[in-house]
Amino acid sequence: MYRMVTLKEATTRIELKKFVKFPFSLYKNSPFWVPPIINDELESFDREKNPAFKNADAWFFLAYKNNELLGRIVAIINWLEVKEQKIRKIRFGWFDFVDDPEVSKVLLNKVSELGKQHELDYMEGPVGFSNLDKVGVLTEGFEHIGTMITWYNYPYYQSHYEGMGLVKEKEYMENKFPAANADPALFTKLNDLVKRRYGLREINFTKTKEVLPMADQMFDLFNETYSKLSSFVPITEVQKAYFKKKYISFINPEYIKFIVDKDDKLIAFAIVMPSFSEALQKAKGHLFPFGIFHLLSAKKNSKDVIFYLIGIHPDYQNKGVTAVIFNEYHKTFTEKKIEMCYRTPELEENVAIRQMWKHFDPVIYKRRRTYRKNLK
Repeated sequence: MYRMVTLKEATTRIELKKFVKFPFSLYKNSPFWVPPIINDELESFDREKNPAFKNADAWFFLAYKNNELLGRIVAIINWLEVKEQKIRKIRFGWFDFVDDPEVSKVLLNKVSELGKQHELDYMEGPVGFSNLDKVGVLTEGFEHIGTMITWYNYPYYQSHYEGMGLVKEKEYMENKFPAANADPALFTKLNDLVKRRYGLREINFTKTKEVLPMADQMFDLFNETYSKLSSFVPITEVQKAYFKKKYISFINPEYIKFIVDKDDKLIAFAIVMPSFSEALQKAKGHLFPFGIFHLLSAKKNSKDVIFYLIGIHPDYQNKGVTAVIFNEYHKTFTEKKIEMCYRTPELEENVAIRQMWKHFDPVIYKRRRTYRKNLK
């Protein structure tokens, strides 16, 4: 029965382009799916351009039935994770498929086969190469538009995972709240107190070139902040340079906030992005000729923002430093007339992050999870 589905490994640029473009046909009628920029996706899968490949191997597979492309998957082994952290798993991601169990089964079986070949203990997905990649299959919130930093999927995906014997590994939540909920009365007084007590000061930016000299410090702090989370893989030196080039220049400098101590050492940072979801839908996967204008317009005019990253040095966690960060964002959001704030997927086990936001009355509007399957 399963001989009807055939797998082809995508190795050439033409084949990888088919891999990247498959969801465009799968989700062509969905008002909630947000397409990536095709060339950006291709670059992230390019072994010469994406530094993740210095410490990882990846295999890209396409599933066909009767010569029709019906599914895709990436199998990833992050050797830093396997050899240094002793987490012996094979990752999988960019897993999309039509509602046909034969298709999803053949794709997942290929990941399992590769994991066993490399004597790994289990498989987990959907995840990317690192913690800055997309994560998790959507299990609630299908009626909400996606973001440029999350995967969207149809409701039937979950039943395919569970039908193949995969079990929940990690649960993630996505929250939102009106910007008006960020009442300055909650943090203005604490902001002044915390800055005086610990000798802190905020750094705001107006130009990207002002951010770049401090970007390495930011990634180091990111590594320190999240090192204890079960899913964490540190960002390497080479990846820092790549992410600086790829992301920092794309983010409004006024949406990046740094907090330093009396010695000008970075102890906290936050990055917020305007919502590019509708602009990406209009761009249809291409920057040119018109996609770039939609994105630039969103960068300038979007009234929705996404809290992308927040990092606080372990020595300063639970000391009110978030009040300093929120105070700065309140000023920026008021000036920009921001209406809604969204947060990226956060691990259910990350209690500290939920405590940080509790005063803003956030609402969980999406849930997603990763699944695992033992290989031994």
